Amino acid sequence: MDRSKIIAIITGVISIILAVAYLLLVTILDFRGEMLPAPQSQLPVSLPIQQLGTANPTLRVH
Repeated sequence: MDRSKIIAIITGVISIILAVAYLLLVTILDFRGEMLPAPQSQLPVSLPIQQLGTANPTLRVH
């Protein structure tokens, strides 16, 4: 066999191995269950922008 045919076969085998590994990874991750969003109560409360401007009276915009 020529060298180009050997390289093509090796590349094809590597491609199939990567595809099967990806499918297995996705299947394993899918078995973990439904993805739930982060709880909203754990998020920090943001201050309105007006309160941030008046929180420190020494900072003034000219």
